[in-house]
Amino acid sequence: MAKLPDNSRQSLLPSFLYSSASSTKPHFGFDTLSNANRHNDHVLSRSPSGDAAGPTASRFVIQSPKEKIELYSPAFYAACTAGGILSCGLTHTAVTPLDLVKCNMQINPAKYKSISSGFGVLLREQGARGLFKGWVPTFLGYSTQGACKFGFYEFFKKYYSDIAGPEFAAKYKTLIYLAGSASAEVIADVALCPMEAVKVRVQTQPGFARGLSDGFPKFVKAEGAGGLYKGLVPLWGRQIPYTMMKFASFETIVELLYKYSIPTPKDQCSKSLQLGVSFAGGYIAGVFCAVVSHPADNLVSFLNNAKGATVGDAVKKMGVWGLFTRGLPLRIVMIGTLTGAQWGIYDAFKVFVGLPTTGGATPAPAAKA
Repeated sequence: MAKLPDNSRQSLLPSFLYSSASSTKPHFGFDTLSNANRHNDHVLSRSPSGDAAGPTASRFVIQSPKEKIELYSPAFYAACTAGGILSCGLTHTAVTPLDLVKCNMQINPAKYKSISSGFGVLLREQGARGLFKGWVPTFLGYSTQGACKFGFYEFFKKYYSDIAGPEFAAKYKTLIYLAGSASAEVIADVALCPMEAVKVRVQTQPGFARGLSDGFPKFVKAEGAGGLYKGLVPLWGRQIPYTMMKFASFETIVELLYKYSIPTPKDQCSKSLQLGVSFAGGYIAGVFCAVVSHPADNLVSFLNNAKGATVGDAVKKMGVWGLFTRGLPLRIVMIGTLTGAQWGIYDAFKVFVGLPTTGGATPAPAAKA
């Protein structure tokens, strides 16, 4: 058999996804490092050339059960993308009943007056099965969104840090988080928008369709292919502020928790404690996310429900106060729980593949010999 070239092993997927358990040979050709080098690295500590400040950091890799994944390598971004799929796809699908009630409260507040009465109406009219109406477009849409959101966030965070350089990247790290998350969300929403449009129509128009299989062609027939992106600008208006708050506040909250609430340095904390910090930081960040993005969320629901509707129509019917408050308490509960769970799942997957959890203080550079 002909010998494969070495660079054929530089796969975009971590090799634990396709290699046998008995394989012990590293799949990426990275050198084995001493335990002293197996620490949590951070993007902001790396220079524009990609090397960290320490003399051994250019060979910095993280130990995992079966292989080493080099930070910022194709395998690293593939792992983050896979974690994003699990993080967003599973959590959004799990809260479909809450999302269904929220959307109907936004569209028809006279009928769906509160959270409890909204669930009651849905159960009476559609039964328990109806509570998960629209779960397929939810799962597909938010899985693709999560892949782009987390994968591109890690990419843009590194990219903007390299442009700024180590000194300015550390000094203005919050701006790096904001710019990286905003850039990632612009791409993520293009992937989400078609499924979001079908989901809202299926969930809020009785008799429109049973789900994605009949709802998608019916939507395209009625609105045209361009109609799938009618809500893209309001979606950007909802998701970009949400994601900027989600990532920047999470990174800041987690850093503060490790700095002031946990006496042990992060790299000495157990993985279970680190994941607990990820969930707590994510939940707190989610509350902020819900508040800043809620007006645009109301607009998205309104525009995707009514054919030919405009932003002006939404403001006229709901009012400015209604845009900010209608359905907000439920969304705070939903988004807080959702964001906490997303960060927990994402970081749990990173730990599973041998990567450090997100956030926390940047470790000090290795001392020169």
